[in-house]
Amino acid sequence: MGGTPLGLTAWRWLGMAATPFAPLLLNERAARGKEERGRMRERLGLTGQARPDGRLIWIHGASVGESLAALPLIEKLLAREGSVLVTSGTVTSAAMMQARLPKGAIHQYVPLDMPKAVARFLDHWRPSAGLFVESDLWPTLLLEAKARGVKLALINARISERSAARWRWAPSMAQALLGSFDAVLAQDEEFAGRFRRLGAPEVMTVGSLKADAPPLGYDQAKFAAIKSAIGTRPLLLAAQTHPGEDETILPAHDLLRGEFPDLLTIIAPRHVERGPEIAMLCGGRKVARRAAGEAITPETAIYIADTMNELGLFYRLSPFCFVGGTLVPMGGHNPLEPAVLHCAILAGPSRANSASAFEAVLRAQMFGGVTSATDIAGEAKRLLSDPDSARAAGQAAAKGAATLSGAVEKTVAALQNLLGPNARA
Repeated sequence: MGGTPLGLTAWRWLGMAATPFAPLLLNERAARGKEERGRMRERLGLTGQARPDGRLIWIHGASVGESLAALPLIEKLLAREGSVLVTSGTVTSAAMMQARLPKGAIHQYVPLDMPKAVARFLDHWRPSAGLFVESDLWPTLLLEAKARGVKLALINARISERSAARWRWAPSMAQALLGSFDAVLAQDEEFAGRFRRLGAPEVMTVGSLKADAPPLGYDQAKFAAIKSAIGTRPLLLAAQTHPGEDETILPAHDLLRGEFPDLLTIIAPRHVERGPEIAMLCGGRKVARRAAGEAITPETAIYIADTMNELGLFYRLSPFCFVGGTLVPMGGHNPLEPAVLHCAILAGPSRANSASAFEAVLRAQMFGGVTSATDIAGEAKRLLSDPDSARAAGQAAAKGAATLSGAVEKTVAALQNLLGPNARA
């Protein structure tokens, strides 16, 4: 490990010291629903699956969002390379991958970032190239893969100004980690500039993979059932909300109820375990929780959609929505998911995670920026009062999203260059 920054060496030694306690850690996480008991061996670098013959392309995404973004790329690489291994770190992403991975792709949990677990993983799978999606950087995994000659790329790459500022306090660590990548493929030029300033050697801008992602799926029978329960009631949808945003949506709901007494507000929290918490925030408003099996009745004012993998259903129900993570300093969640389903967006000022996507969609709509309950109620009132304008806004949002496509082909082309002349055409 000569020449390795002290911080990364300390991380490696910490991983070695923690190795005997890894089973205890995994069991504790499993008790909280954070690990899948039947597959915990994968977190130790062990597997019962055979490695396919030939070249193997490995794609790692931390969670659901990164994994979804990678799906169209996975399909392209399967067609060109034949074998793709996908790793992620959360139970929800594993369930989503099991449902949506194309035939021929293999999913595994990413190993814990401990030397022995990483070594077992790399010894077994021997990837030809490793593509890390967005910003999930595990030092031991990266540096060990690099030491074994694995070609590495950071794809769909993004980094906030806050994160970049933190890394500038440890420049040697940033340079060592980012220097392990043969290429960094950034979502936009602003992100690309930050990576260059941190010492990444080969940075290019290719756009966001999320712009090429397939529309979110949905269950047609469940969609029909909930649409029937709602009937002709006006809807206000708040998707992927965080603490602090529900407290803004609920007053907006109250403001709108004066004009639309039968308004139904649907809140789909980013973290579904917050369902009971949001129900308590609703106070005297009539509430139903989807996770509890509670039905929408004519008296229901707030419907809490605290279930997994159903955003595609709710985006199809409403002609517009508020996108969460934008009224609190989270950087915003993916606005392209609703936009491609012709669901116009309202968003607060915190949009750094998908700045180009928000800009494209809001520019096409020519409205949508909000900062308060009054703003949300005002925009919602206009759209609810004029269904034709709401439909036109949804169409504009979809057109704005379409202007960003093309990142998958650029990423595949960059990978072909990375692998060299033996890469399949």
